[in-house]
Amino acid sequence: MFEYYYHDKMLIPIKIWTKSIEDIEVNCLKQAINLANLPFAVDHIALMPDTHTGKGMPIGGIVACRDTVIPNAVGVDIGCGMSFVQTDISVKLLREIVTGSGELIKVIIGNILRTIPVGFQHYKKPQESAVLDKAQSEIDKYTADSELVGFIEESYKSVGTLGGGNHFIEIQEDENGLACIMLHSGSRMFGNMIGQHFNRLAHDMNRKYFSCVPEDYNLPFLPVDTEEGQRYLNWMRLAMDFAFENRTVMLRKVKDIFSEQVEKHTGQIPEYSNEINCHHNYAALENHYGENVWVHRKGAIHSANGEIAIIPGSMGSNSYIVRGLGNAESFLTSSHGAGRSYSRTGAMERFSVESVMVDLKQHNVILGKNNKKDVAEECRFAYKNIDIVMENQKDLTTPIKKLFTVGVVKG
Repeated sequence: MFEYYYHDKMLIPIKIWTKSIEDIEVNCLKQAINLANLPFAVDHIALMPDTHTGKGMPIGGIVACRDTVIPNAVGVDIGCGMSFVQTDISVKLLREIVTGSGELIKVIIGNILRTIPVGFQHYKKPQESAVLDKAQSEIDKYTADSELVGFIEESYKSVGTLGGGNHFIEIQEDENGLACIMLHSGSRMFGNMIGQHFNRLAHDMNRKYFSCVPEDYNLPFLPVDTEEGQRYLNWMRLAMDFAFENRTVMLRKVKDIFSEQVEKHTGQIPEYSNEINCHHNYAALENHYGENVWVHRKGAIHSANGEIAIIPGSMGSNSYIVRGLGNAESFLTSSHGAGRSYSRTGAMERFSVESVMVDLKQHNVILGKNNKKDVAEECRFAYKNIDIVMENQKDLTTPIKKLFTVGVVKG
């Protein structure tokens, strides 16, 4: 980690967990400097080793604010995060057992793709949702934002769905040769609509009251002691709860598919352990540097001392289960993944569909994806090297399990 600070152009310093400033994109650094000039930002800005340019704020960035929340510092996929569970089934068994439809691992991946809606798809019928039921019973908390209320009802069809982009469901192999399940998803369209709505509202308020934060920062804020700030917090927490439930339901469905196919073709009944579910896009009230502040983690995970969390790699590479070290300078935070080296458009321009499919085959990775024309967007070449990311944050987390992709489902 090193500190970047120029007194004449920044109010507070930026602490960066990379080897040098050359590892940071120019636009990413510019966004971090904007954060460092917010009058309510506390002590310093933190950038994780996977950081890259986002909307308004870098992905892999952390800003702590006094009495203030920034919708764009959370992002539009509110509550996006990871789930994981360990199995006691050998990956060798999944590869060696051949069914009438091919290798058992291919059957499992195919069944997941057919069962879990991906991309823009959703279920045809409403699904059960304790989170949305609770929101309906407390609807008075949300009616001031009438344009969002309809999404509560609509989102019943999205419970247990994957989405697209960098979201995935993977069957992985641990260092003992055992299968694990990992998935990455968030609050779907629900969180997206909430994030966009409150970012517009914050822009309007900042213009109305002549905010000292330049509009081109794209970091409009809401004081938490205002009605609008409290409304954002209510909706943000609802989206976080929905994202958590979405992953929980999806993981249960994937476990059911895995168990059914393994028992059917091997006679074994899988046992599951060490289940994890964690967010990496959210804001939370925490105590740092002697005061209560709103810590915004955009593409970053909470890693208090001893806390277990997930840091995924990219499609076809490896991922990690980690134990947090509770580093105060990072606001008890670490990276949420490998971080992009190329934009989605840039990756598709640079890497062909054929080269990505050849690479996956060489690494013995089974891909479940309906349309492969955009597969290069999420290929491992489009991302930073996860092992370098982990090396750069040795003072933030300790790896306790290394995982390798066996099969992956993408939108």
